[in-house]
This record gives sequence, C-alpha cells and structure tokens, in this order.
Amino acid sequence: MKQFTSLMDLIEKRKSIRSYKPQDVEEEKLNYILQAFRKAPSAKNLQPWKLIIVKDKKKISDLSIACNNQTFLSEAPILIVACAKEDEAYGVMGGYMNSYSVDIALALEHLILAATEKGLGTCWIGAFKEKLVKDLLDVPDNVRVVAITPVGYPAVEGRIRGRKPISEIVCYDKYID
Repeated sequence: MKQFTSLMDLIEKRKSIRSYKPQDVEEEKLNYILQAFRKAPSAKNLQPWKLIIVKDKKKISDLSIACNNQTFLSEAPILIVACAKEDEAYGVMGGYMNSYSVDIALALEHLILAATEKGLGTCWIGAFKEKLVKDLLDVPDNVRVVAITPVGYPAVEGRIRGRKPISEIVCYDKYID
C-alpha cells in the first residue's frame, strides 16, 4: 500500500471509485475510517449524525436501485449511509440555516480521506431517493439521509477530474465574480 507523504498527497490520491473488487473490508480498516468520521468537527460540537453500515448484499442491491439505479454500488462490500438528526443540529448557522448538511459533509470527508489512506475506494453519492432509502433501512421520519458512499477495494483506478484554477474560486477582501 502506498504511503502518503503529506495531506495534499492523500487529497490528490482520492478519486471517486465506481468499480469494486469482490473482497471484504477488514474490520480494523472499517473501524479506522469510522473513527475518522467520529472525530470530525460539527457546529457547536453537537455531532448530529448517525451512520448506517450496510453489509447485507440484498440491501446493498436494493439501495443501488434507490440511488437512481447506480448498479456499481452493488459491487461494493459496504455501503455507508450518512444520516443527520436535524433537530439535534445547530439550527441557525449563518443566522439562517441548519448545520446538519455541513456537519455530515465534513465528517464524511474525514471518512473518505481515511479510506483512501487505507487503500479503500469511496464515491460520494447524493443521487438517491430519500424515502426509498429510509424505507429500506427503517430510518425515522425526523432523520435525514444526507449522503451515501460505497467502501471497498477499487477494481479500477478512478479518473482524474479537473479542478477550477484558484483564480476562479478565490477572491480577497470582497466578493468578486
């Protein structure tokens, strides 16, 4: 397994993986990435989240259908469903919005980078039908499904996707389009 020399090296190595080997993920690696999720920051440290670790092949198959028929998800040995307890999140972030989606995004990115470090592949999935996912996993009405990621050993290298230059995404001292 490749050793990373810096955080930027690890970030650059991370790719969205859409094909997985039929190989189980070791419990120690799963626990490692779950710890990374757990240690992420959240607004007011409220940690308004719950992860559902799905290993059952039938449920994974059904979830791939609920994820707009993204059949590659069925190849992964694990799907992680990130849920938010909206009523436990900080309710006025920025003075106008609930923090749960940002809280989950931060924590899931910790998990994704930790998975990359351990030689595992992931893919942020935001295309899903929440009601179907909730029904399949008995998620209560007051809990939101925010994102899903497969976790497993990549069967292929992820492709490099371009990024906008810094000059297009950063401005100083005031907003400039």
